[in-house]
Amino acid sequence: MTTQHEHLFVRNMTSIASDLVYEGQAAGKPLPPNVTEPLGLMRPADVAESPIHMSYNWIMPTDSPVHWVDGHVHDYDEVLIWTGSDPAHPGDLGAVVRFEMDGVPYTFTTSGAVFVPAGVPHCPLGFESVTRPFTFSALSLTSEYTKDRAEA
Repeated sequence: MTTQHEHLFVRNMTSIASDLVYEGQAAGKPLPPNVTEPLGLMRPADVAESPIHMSYNWIMPTDSPVHWVDGHVHDYDEVLIWTGSDPAHPGDLGAVVRFEMDGVPYTFTTSGAVFVPAGVPHCPLGFESVTRPFTFSALSLTSEYTKDRAEA
């Protein structure tokens, strides 16, 4: 039996690698070996009424530094979210992550998030090390993921 709200659920997260036009294969680059294929948590392709685009990846352990996402800018706000996988220590990310916003480098080792306002250059994004898997999500406050390269 289908209910009136069944169409609002995403029950089968599918690959959205082709949505992410400047990351991985869609950008003509291989996905780093420690990053799983991006899955769609919520987007209009799955729920027509959705005003957002949200992706989800697992980041797997690595001892070597890894570059993942090049610098870019969006014309919409975005929230990047990273969450550790140790329920006894939810704040411990189990990784050392590198990230730039507006040319300022940041390094973090705890679960958290960052709000990236529209028009603010952000990334590169990468990992110095990952000792335990963690999840990474990008919540684009728009229905379609797009981006432009940041000026070098």
